[in-house]
Amino acid sequence: MMKRIALLILLLVAVTGSLCAQQLNVATYNLRYDNQSDSVAGNGWRLRYPVIAQLIKFNELDVFGVQEGFHHMLNNLSDSLPGYKWIGVGRDGGQKGEHSAIYYKEAKFKLLKSGNFWLSPTDTEKPNVGWDAALTRVCTWAQFKEIKTGFVFNFFNVHMDHVGLLARRESAKLIMAKMKQMTGNTPTILTGDFNTDQNSEAYQTLNESGLLKDSFVLSPIKLATGPTFNGFKIESKSNARIDHVFVTKQFKVKRYGILTNLFNGKLPSDHYPVVVTLNY
Repeated sequence: MMKRIALLILLLVAVTGSLCAQQLNVATYNLRYDNQSDSVAGNGWRLRYPVIAQLIKFNELDVFGVQEGFHHMLNNLSDSLPGYKWIGVGRDGGQKGEHSAIYYKEAKFKLLKSGNFWLSPTDTEKPNVGWDAALTRVCTWAQFKEIKTGFVFNFFNVHMDHVGLLARRESAKLIMAKMKQMTGNTPTILTGDFNTDQNSEAYQTLNESGLLKDSFVLSPIKLATGPTFNGFKIESKSNARIDHVFVTKQFKVKRYGILTNLFNGKLPSDHYPVVVTLNY
């Protein structure tokens, strides 16, 4: 009798655990801006975005950040992604310039609030170039509530400067300061193209902050056989990860992947998407 009771208790614990564990599929994806010269080599945006949409749908992404998306590109992608909405502004203000947009499943999440701030030491409320950066850089953020469970979380998405070393270091500090000020104890995800790999000071500022941790480090299952930037070259070889997904301690990382899918021998972008499955 006691053995039967013990088995029933174990079964109850297992069932309860599986019911309580909820899952999110998140990602970061630098789309590569719509550069007309890419079309010469067969890498034009109009060839690529239907494949990007297929990748998103096949991997059942719930919420994800994109970089280098001009306004028309985001609308192109939305036309191929029924059920998704996106938020964000151009880094040059309004619809001007590249966006660090956030896409989410409209039927699954309620958008509670959102906003943007610029990576600058002088004025984070409007477009301006910070430190030694070559370009204006913006971070878009949102707070979501999962409709089914009521789970509330924050999502930040950013594209750091590709030139300014000081700008990347200070941008990481600014993002951490903003995040600590804005999020409190609410579960938080940070995605982006950070233009800096796992050996840099900017990366360590985020990963050793005590608030965030790289999902690559936390994941027990990894599909990561190369870099996250490919430059449209399939043969690119390194272990440099410049596109990252950071999470707070409320999330348990289940798996992490750098997806290297091809179409007709071509790559959908000059970056690979980083896709992460989270439990909470």
